[in-house]
Formats: sequence, structure tokens, C-alpha cells
Amino acid sequence: MSKSFVLVINSGSSSLKFAVIDSKNGEAVLSGLGECFGLPESRMSWKINGEKTEISIEGDDSHHRIAISKLVGLTEELGLQENIVAVGHRIVHGGEKFTKTVRINEEVTAEIEKLADLAPLHNPAGAIGIRAAMEAFPSLPQFAVFDTAFHQSMPKRAYTGAIANELYTDYGIRRYGFHGTSHYFVSREAAKMINKPIEESSFISVHLGNGASVCAINNGESVDTSMGFTPLSGLMMGTRCGDLDPGIIEYLLKKGWSQDKVFNALNKESGFLGVSGITSDARGILEAMEQGHEGATLAFQVFTYRVSKYIASYLAALDSFDGIIFTGGIGENSMPIRREILSNLKLLGFEEDVKGNEDARFGNAGVIAKSKMLNALALVIPTNEEYVIAQQSVELL
Repeated sequence: MSKSFVLVINSGSSSLKFAVIDSKNGEAVLSGLGECFGLPESRMSWKINGEKTEISIEGDDSHHRIAISKLVGLTEELGLQENIVAVGHRIVHGGEKFTKTVRINEEVTAEIEKLADLAPLHNPAGAIGIRAAMEAFPSLPQFAVFDTAFHQSMPKRAYTGAIANELYTDYGIRRYGFHGTSHYFVSREAAKMINKPIEESSFISVHLGNGASVCAINNGESVDTSMGFTPLSGLMMGTRCGDLDPGIIEYLLKKGWSQDKVFNALNKESGFLGVSGITSDARGILEAMEQGHEGATLAFQVFTYRVSKYIASYLAALDSFDGIIFTGGIGENSMPIRREILSNLKLLGFEEDVKGNEDARFGNAGVIAKSKMLNALALVIPTNEEYVIAQQSVELL
């Protein structure tokens, strides 16, 4: 039987991530990144069998188009193209229009562009990637997979803001949630680990990376999540502030701050970076902590405390509770952060499996703690969003 590969594209404003995924097992036979688009150092790199190649990207044309053109040549050179059956695009915001994966046509692309107000940094870039890929692979069916789609099952009480209804009806202001493909994937894997049907499994999924979110999953469906109208709300992140008193924005504007300065402060200068004053990277925070850096220690404490608070509060959204899932770059690899989060949840009775916590890193899944009181587990499961995109694309073929 011939292999079925899906080319997965994640297009950013100045970058383009790509992977050729085996739709049967989720393995990436090729993965790469184009970055620094629009700058002199614009480049593209890819990895095959552990070996990395990097080239510069030059030209006056769209660097997204140039990168995808080079990707076409690369798939031909490696003999992959004849087995690529579809192209799947990660799109950040589907609003209320897109509640599931859809096949892309001009109408879908135009709707994605119309949603740019809800995701100004992401949706326009996603549309650019779609148009470039449609031009490069005109014979392949292409699909859009939305970060927000998994959260469309949230009840109205969870996604409604305590604001005038007109702000929802006229401007679409509500909780949408993100990281949906990640929460979807790890919850299905967790159900397999505990040997229960996903329709009878309930978890609190904790995706911790430079962006971070928590999701309450009740009987396989998202019923609440920490990110909201934008990816800025919820947990403290690498450079994002997370939950914040909205009165602070008014206060800063009255102090003469521009909208751009406020936007940059909350999105690019907060989180780990803002609290520590030194870095947005969790590894750097932990290293600085060991050296006694007060700002790094405080950043660690604020971050882990806020994650723990969200986990505890989301028990209110569940009918039953099978456990906590840690995923994302930090969630999968940082043993001290996981340990501190569980330590903060003393009343839930989790007892750490020290060896399990040590082993569940660097791509390894595992059980890291148990609560006899709740009959629940704390699990680490590496996420695979590209596999979800590949799977859902193939399912629609």
C-alpha cells in the first residue's frame, strides 16, 4: 500500500513552518522553517533524518511564495510529491464561522481574511500561505484546520463575557479559545492511556509553551478554556501578560501611552520576560533561579501559581475528573515547573512519582503523579498538532 503524506503549513507574518506528515502514524518525514521574512537575513531550513540544511531566501517577491516554491522543489527532489495527497493549513482564528476543518476554496480564503480583525497577526499571514500553496500545488486538495474549532462546543455560559450583549452581536466579542488542535490531540491520547472511550473521559489539559492555555475537557469536548477573544488572556506566558484588570489599559492611555505602546507592553514585554526582567524562556528562568536571581524566582512562582489556580477552578466545569494533562514545550519537558504546579494543588491530593516525572521528558509520555483521593492521574503527553491537521485533512478527502 502506498503511503499517504499531508503537507502541513503554518504560515506566520514573517515565517512559514512546514512538515510532510505520514497520515497513518503522524511521523514527520520532512520538517522545516522559513523565517525572518522581509529582512536581509531571511532564510529557510529543513531537517531530514536528523540532518539540517539551511539556505538564504532572496528576491523582491513574497518570501512566503519563494519559500513554498523552494518547498515544491524539495519534495520533488526527495521523491515525496507523488505520495502527498493533500495540503493542510493551520489557521488561528475561525470565529463562529468555522466550527470544523473545511476544504479551501476562494470563498473560504476570503472569509479567513475577513476574520483578520480577530487575529490581526495570524489570519492575514495564514491567507498568504494558502494563496501561495494553492498556486504551488494547484492539483492538490487543501484544507484549513482552525485553532478555535475544538472550543466551539463550549456552553454559552463559558464563552459569554459579562459585557453589553451588543458587543457580542455587533463585534463578535466572546471567548473563542486557542491551542484547540493540541488540546484535542492530547485528550484523545490520554483516553487511550487510561483505557477509556474519549466520550467518557474528562481531563484538564495544560498546554505550556511560549504561549500557554488550560482547557477543561468534559466527556471529550471542550467546555472552557483560558484564552479568550485573543490569545492574550488567561495564563502568564513567555511575553504575554495573561489575565489583567482592563482598567490598567485605560490608566496607561490616560498617562499618555499610545495604543501601540500598550499593545507591545502586554504582548511582547510581559510574562516571564516582564516579571523576571531577563528572559522569556522558561529554561533561562530556571537557570537564573538556581543562581539566586530574585526576578526569575518571582516569575517562576507567579507562573506556576496561576496555572494551579486555573486547574483548580476548572474542576467546576467537569462532571467527572480523570486527570491533568501536561503538554507543550514547557509542559512536556520542565520537571520543576510540573512539580511546583502539582505541589500548589495540595487539596487535590496528587502524590508525585519522582522517577515518572524524570522519565516523562524529551518526547516521552508517562504518568507523573496520582491522586488516590480523586482517583485521577497527572500525565505528560507530547502534543502533535501537525498530525491532527494531517488526519483531519485526510478524513475530508
